[in-house]
Amino acid sequence: MLNKARNQQESQKTIVNVAVAVIHYKDQYLLGFRDAAQHQGNRYEFVGGKIDNNESGEQAVIREVAEETGIAIQDNTIVKLGRLHHDYGDKQVSLQVYKIELTTAQHEQYKHCQYGLEGQALVWVSKLDLLTEQYPLPAANKTILKWLSVPTMIAITYPLTHSDPTSAWLQYHQENLMLNSWVYMRVKEVMSEDIVGRLMHQRPDLSVIVSHDADHALLMPEDVGAENKHTSQQVVAHHVTHTALMQWFDSIQDSNASAQLISHTYPLIVSCHDAASIKAANRLASARLQQQLPPVIGAFLSPVLITQTHPNAEPLGWERWSSLAQLADMPIIGLGGLSPAMIDQALAYGGISVAGIRHFY
Repeated sequence: MLNKARNQQESQKTIVNVAVAVIHYKDQYLLGFRDAAQHQGNRYEFVGGKIDNNESGEQAVIREVAEETGIAIQDNTIVKLGRLHHDYGDKQVSLQVYKIELTTAQHEQYKHCQYGLEGQALVWVSKLDLLTEQYPLPAANKTILKWLSVPTMIAITYPLTHSDPTSAWLQYHQENLMLNSWVYMRVKEVMSEDIVGRLMHQRPDLSVIVSHDADHALLMPEDVGAENKHTSQQVVAHHVTHTALMQWFDSIQDSNASAQLISHTYPLIVSCHDAASIKAANRLASARLQQQLPPVIGAFLSPVLITQTHPNAEPLGWERWSSLAQLADMPIIGLGGLSPAMIDQALAYGGISVAGIRHFY
């Protein structure tokens, strides 16, 4: 009876739909400060507010930014980061989160404004200070900070076949990967068990994405010395393949199963190709939030264009890719036939990053 009453109480809580504007100019981000009397008071927050019944999330974010700051963003590129649900106990919120970069002229006009149009204090903070939580935000915003850590480009390692010498693979990636880049290490059985760990040891500047079922030895080869076991700290996310994602989704259809079979330790980046896999990714993201596990911070959505790696795969094309991106509750990363120069196109079609092999070295 107690559980039934509790469930009824949970279902009766009002869900507040909120549009959130992550406003930035280069690496400077705009925050407001919540008054002590407000819900989650004495904390900083992104600009935003309630979505009215007659408007979309994007319409709401344009209106709220104008009402709170005076900044007109209707002509700026508005990129959906994702959607998330958070239960504060006394209130449930459903956040639709958008990222907007201001023009130089807009930033010059508003960078010295210390107060918004509603009397709230405003401050511009560096991305580093934001991500290291120097400015305390409401609990629901912690996932947004993880989303913002994803860079605008991600390199993917070249495949290694049985005929390739591992030393050549290792030397090429060591010498050609860009400084401080994020790299998805595609670990295959054919690779020697420690080659990824060796590359990470040789390039400690890299931030690495590895398979969610990668062997621990891949991250810490035994002969690099105990003092260099820090390579595991370079791992920023675990990657979940399309196949593994759909297997997980299928496994929970007839039960109350959770995300326990997928990495507890790191945030996830998943691979999606269609609406069905995006649905599965959304379910996984929601389950991880409910379990207070590291979130799903992105989804590779592919292939956007024809690729040399998978020439027989039918490309989505930008329009279909954009439509699928709008279904996702997490940031979308373009993959397939892309180059870093296409980032503006990806942003315009609803993505936050591009990934690939040949053009990313």
